[in-house]
Amino acid sequence: MPIRHCIVHLIEKKPDGSPAVLHARDAELAESTAIENLLADLNESYNAKQGKAWGLFHEESGAYPFSGWLNRYLEHDQDFTAFSRLAVEHLKKLMEESNLSAGGHILFAHYQQGMTDYLAIALLHHSEGVAVTDTLELAPAKHLDLAQLHLAARINLSEWRNNKQSKQYISFIKGKNGKKVSEYFRDFIGCQEGVDAPSETRTLLKAFSDYVESEDLSEEQTKEKTSALVDYASSQARLGEPITLEELSGLIDEERPKAFFEHIRNKDYGLSPEIPPDKRTLNQFRRFTGRAEGLSISFEAHLLGSQVEYDEAKDMLIIRQLPTQLKDQLKRRNN
Repeated sequence: MPIRHCIVHLIEKKPDGSPAVLHARDAELAESTAIENLLADLNESYNAKQGKAWGLFHEESGAYPFSGWLNRYLEHDQDFTAFSRLAVEHLKKLMEESNLSAGGHILFAHYQQGMTDYLAIALLHHSEGVAVTDTLELAPAKHLDLAQLHLAARINLSEWRNNKQSKQYISFIKGKNGKKVSEYFRDFIGCQEGVDAPSETRTLLKAFSDYVESEDLSEEQTKEKTSALVDYASSQARLGEPITLEELSGLIDEERPKAFFEHIRNKDYGLSPEIPPDKRTLNQFRRFTGRAEGLSISFEAHLLGSQVEYDEAKDMLIIRQLPTQLKDQLKRRNN
């Protein structure tokens, strides 16, 4: 993962309305193993985050100046340090206006992964810990706590520059339940949501269910294709990459690699060639699960329509071929 430029600034800010204080670096960080490890760990933590959103820049304006500064940096009209300084000063201003916000270290990293350029921006916080010194004494120590990553964004610079129709070249952590604490960070980037990842993923899964039904597949074939879809989509989610429909189609049916892709196109589900995966929706697709008042039911999605039938009108679930252990318990109860 070649790192082109990387810099860290510090904004001291308490969530009590007090003025923020900016401590800015005058030069970017030199290449080091520490930076490489940090960025690798940051990407891993970011990719694992649920509740991310995908979108695109607002039109550049006084309220949303970030994209203009970023473009001037990419056009070599200003260097990376100057770009990051303008950006972090703008972030400091928005932090001061948000009484919900706390400061921290702000990381800007321009790096390349494969043939794609990215810009990662993250607000980093520390956790207190304990270290053993060279003299075998215990001493307090601070370390970056990437598990507590709440404000971060990643911009696919290559897609932004080369695909003007794209509406998903920015991803950002949306925050649990759309908390306002993350809104100022989204406004700092100047991002608007362009793709609803849960909705797109649900549409993809609906298209897959329709495809499986139309193909009249056996239970074992359905299970294999379901696993292929969920495994691929989950892998893309872990990597922070979109689901490519043509690639997915080839994995679902190696003998007819275009079949699922053509099904999507012919039925006009309105899906883009690439869609961002939503991990929560994918996990729910693997199993149907429900619990209430002492009743707990869970079964694999591919069993619906064969061993399990749902009658919505009667609010009834019909289960065939009960597990042997459950049948034995029920028999003992009746005896």
